[in-house]
Amino acid sequence: MMNTRKETVLTGREKPKNSFSLPKLLSVSPSPHMRCLDTTRSVMLDVIIALLPATVWGIYTFGIRAAVTVAVSIAVAVISELLYEVIMRKTVTVADLSAVVTGLILGLSMPPAVPAWVPAAGSAFAIVIVKQLFGGLGKNIVNPAITARLFLMLCWPSQMTMYVDVKTDLVSAATPLTVMKTGVSPSETVFNCVIGNIGGAIGEVSAIALFAGFIYLLVRRVVSWQIPVGFIGTVMLWSALFPNTGDNVNCMLYNVFCGGLLLCALICADDYSTTPVTAAGRLIFGVGCGLVTMFIRYFGAYADGCAFAIVIMNLLVPFFEKWTAPVVFGKKHSARVAENGTGGETR
Repeated sequence: MMNTRKETVLTGREKPKNSFSLPKLLSVSPSPHMRCLDTTRSVMLDVIIALLPATVWGIYTFGIRAAVTVAVSIAVAVISELLYEVIMRKTVTVADLSAVVTGLILGLSMPPAVPAWVPAAGSAFAIVIVKQLFGGLGKNIVNPAITARLFLMLCWPSQMTMYVDVKTDLVSAATPLTVMKTGVSPSETVFNCVIGNIGGAIGEVSAIALFAGFIYLLVRRVVSWQIPVGFIGTVMLWSALFPNTGDNVNCMLYNVFCGGLLLCALICADDYSTTPVTAAGRLIFGVGCGLVTMFIRYFGAYADGCAFAIVIMNLLVPFFEKWTAPVVFGKKHSARVAENGTGGETR
């Protein structure tokens, strides 16, 4: 009598006895090999949360007109992205909140008394021209919100300097940085600059609110420390060594806590798609931003050069990444072999 062998077909739910399975760390899978639970939407939501303290303080300080400016900027940014993607028959991506972040940052960089059509024009420019025409999120070569701010500054400079004096509630183009441009120390105290009781852009006046948002992003690992340290550290060193008001300490403090430095250095400059991927490259990027900012503040026509600095450094990112890219294993040896024309070891 012949012995018959019973064969069992294993399904994905069944495991044979005495089976051996490799641990997950030893499993082979296609790249990417490092994964995380972060998504574009979650990162953008973190940025929105980080900007909430500065937004709330700006609206509290400047009133309903600040709220209208920010709301118009966000709404036009979202509508512009939606209309462009629908007309061009692209995948609608407004749910990832990137357009909301662009509109929010642009709105916070507006003066409180600016007409509503100015942030509307800036948001449309940021989304359509700077972002979508280059391929969409992650493919733009410069920061959309910062570039739109420069566009508005060059096209409508008088509207972009409609700041409000918090003491008299009157429209005034004078800010601590414009006063320092004349070589005179501002009348505002450093304490007022830190808490945000000064004239300026909606989201730039409160250093405490901006630092609170930055700490949140740092804890959430959305941003790194290299760009802010390089950016702010360079501004501090320059202004301390070469004060333009005759007072080293106060000059340094005013240059740090006044104007758009903190908003640009802590939030805007660390944009993923327009900054280097290497740590050394990010540090060089931050130092370069600080140098360009102080050069414009001291020798340029504008009182605050942070926006110009970020856009200029955005264009130089490929060079920073090339200089600081890690060497691939075996690349040096291969280059020597090719240079000597031999397959053996070189001495």
